[in-house]
Amino acid sequence: MEDTNSLIEFRRQKLRELNEKGMNPFRNKFTPSETCAQAKESYEEGRPAKLAGRISAQRVMGKSQFLDIKDGSGRMQIYAQKQHLGDEAFQLLKTMDMADFIGIEGTMFTTKMGEISVKIDSFIVLCKALRPPPEKWHGLEDTEIRYRQRYLDLMASDEVKDVFIKRSQIIREIRNYLHDHAYMEVETPMMQPIPGGAAAQPFVTFHNALGCQFYMRIALELYLKRLLVGGMDRVFEIGKNFRNEGISRRHNPEFTMLEAYQAYGDYESMMELVEGMITHVSQKVLGTLVIEHKNREGEVTRTIDLTTPWRRVPYRELICEKAGADWFEISPEGRKAKAIELGAEIHETDEDFEVSNAIFEKFIEPKLIQPTFVTHLPKELVPLAKLSPNDDSTVEVFECCINGQEIAPAYTEQNDPIQQRERLEHQAGEEQQKLDEDFLIALEHGMPPAGGMGMGIDRLCMMLLGQESIRDVLLFPQMKPKTKNTPASEGAEESKQEDAEGAMKESEKA
Repeated sequence: MEDTNSLIEFRRQKLRELNEKGMNPFRNKFTPSETCAQAKESYEEGRPAKLAGRISAQRVMGKSQFLDIKDGSGRMQIYAQKQHLGDEAFQLLKTMDMADFIGIEGTMFTTKMGEISVKIDSFIVLCKALRPPPEKWHGLEDTEIRYRQRYLDLMASDEVKDVFIKRSQIIREIRNYLHDHAYMEVETPMMQPIPGGAAAQPFVTFHNALGCQFYMRIALELYLKRLLVGGMDRVFEIGKNFRNEGISRRHNPEFTMLEAYQAYGDYESMMELVEGMITHVSQKVLGTLVIEHKNREGEVTRTIDLTTPWRRVPYRELICEKAGADWFEISPEGRKAKAIELGAEIHETDEDFEVSNAIFEKFIEPKLIQPTFVTHLPKELVPLAKLSPNDDSTVEVFECCINGQEIAPAYTEQNDPIQQRERLEHQAGEEQQKLDEDFLIALEHGMPPAGGMGMGIDRLCMMLLGQESIRDVLLFPQMKPKTKNTPASEGAEESKQEDAEGAMKESEKA
């Protein structure tokens, strides 16, 4: 701490010296002629260049010095000569610190080592950094600092920055794909009087002007389906959902979802949409359909092949493969006993369908690494879906599982208002006040047959970008606020919590 404080004081002293010289080290504006990457791409010997960036390296060699500056596009080497720049400016450049921002003007050339560089004619200080940069410019090791101070993580690691650049590109290509398929992007309320569309614990807030309680939405679904009633045939929304539940390497209380609805479609229409969209995104952003996940040593730990067609398999078939061919023929008590024997976590109050689902969640889903559409789930799991015509114990639904987790559930939407009310009432139990009457009234006005799909953007990014924790694809993941009394070990404790999946059972669209 003393070393850090002394470095900060040393930088503040330099700031005072700049002020005493009448210099403003915090400029309002500087307009580069191009980025560092553009300058390299359009290189021409002797061409003028005007660049700006953060100092990331500095090497003084007598009457000359080399610096590296970085902007959002990459790095450029800068060369300064005392004779050319002038004594005062050269000395000032020598006193610049790592992480300071400067703007430079000069001419482009190639060094004897073959590196494209800029020989500067002049420079100005754009921002004086009063704190030293992370010690390890190749990447931060302290996970607590990485997540709490993401800006330091981005400064320290081009690989981390690339993850978030690609995340942005993934979302852009999702939008492009949906627009190209005649879907219209819409926005629905984040604060809702009744949190619907999923079984999850909401965050509660209070609207002072209206004098009533609201909930942060847990799903996008019910408002989007109102738009189908209103005559918008293909709609989608990419937005935040909020669930007041556990935190783990796959769950964050605030997460990004895509939901899309197609009038006159069904769950098979949604399979085509998901398969086509994910392969489009992977090809456009990554240039491949084969995704490699690597460990810290750079060794490939798993390979995901997105080449179509993807596997389609009924839920019951997967359960029987794991728990025995006679699983659905034995008694509910026999299933519960067998599930416990297999090692599933079963509670006395669990209903029969929950016992089977415990088998799926513990033993089957984590092993579905390659893209798999798991179809026809028990009707109790998805009360907003249409019953299967040939088996009224299941619904026309799929869960798209990749990389051992659910990426996108979808189904044929229930448009019978009477059946929908019955199933939502059963789900609500004694808490009938949780029924969204306005949604049920909307269904009574008539909703066309439709397919609907939800996709966890964060999980999709984890899969495509080879990240094992949701925190590594969120710029600012949720963490307990740091106070003066926060123990030094908190970062380690939160990392342990991240690895423990927690008690939360989340299905983003269930």
